Amino acid sequence: MKKILPLILLLVGISMYLNAGSFEENKKACDGGNANGCHNLGLMYFNGEGVRQDYFKAKELFDKACDAGYVYGCFYLGFMYVKGQGVRQDYFKAKELFGKTCDGKNTIGCYNLGLMYSRGQGVRQDYFKAVKFFTKACDVGNVNGCYNLGLMYFNGEGVRQDYFKAKELFDKTCDGRNTIGCYNLGLMYVKGEGVRQDYFKAKELFGKACDAGYAYGCKGYAILNKR
Repeated sequence: MKKILPLILLLVGISMYLNAGSFEENKKACDGGNANGCHNLGLMYFNGEGVRQDYFKAKELFDKACDAGYVYGCFYLGFMYVKGQGVRQDYFKAKELFGKTCDGKNTIGCYNLGLMYSRGQGVRQDYFKAVKFFTKACDVGNVNGCYNLGLMYFNGEGVRQDYFKAKELFDKTCDGRNTIGCYNLGLMYVKGEGVRQDYFKAKELFGKACDAGYAYGCKGYAILNKR
């Protein structure tokens, strides 16, 4: 049983339409200068919903929404640059766009920016800045931000190692239904790191992660069940 740091860029809510309407309604709104309409229309092209999937058209519409100051448009555009969908993969451009969304109080943008600094993608690897952006995301309720911030405290990366703070953050992520947070919290109880060693509590947490479909949680539960 070991800790897992999923250093991936999470696109939370790829089908998230704000004030969603039909294709015709969003097109009319976008043509009339409504950035939300352009964003929703871009998502339709991105996902191939109601139209043939077209990353190039989606990119054009996200550009339009982003230029109008609509941070969700900037965020999805940044994701396309990370994945190289409809554009040449460009981490530097993605970092710029995630920075814009984070400044616009988009928590997923802050979270992804933290991941880029923790991995050194498009920027020089900088754990201190990663902690800054994970903290910003966590403070406004992004459980993935809290989870990675907990790992930074656990490993002493960008902050002084602090198992008690890591435990507090994993608690928050587990309550927020982040199954890996539940699993890592269980490991802390197994090893007595930041908490009193408690196999019963660990088993409960592994069970919670397992019930949510996390395979390592099931494995941990099975191991403790044999004790």
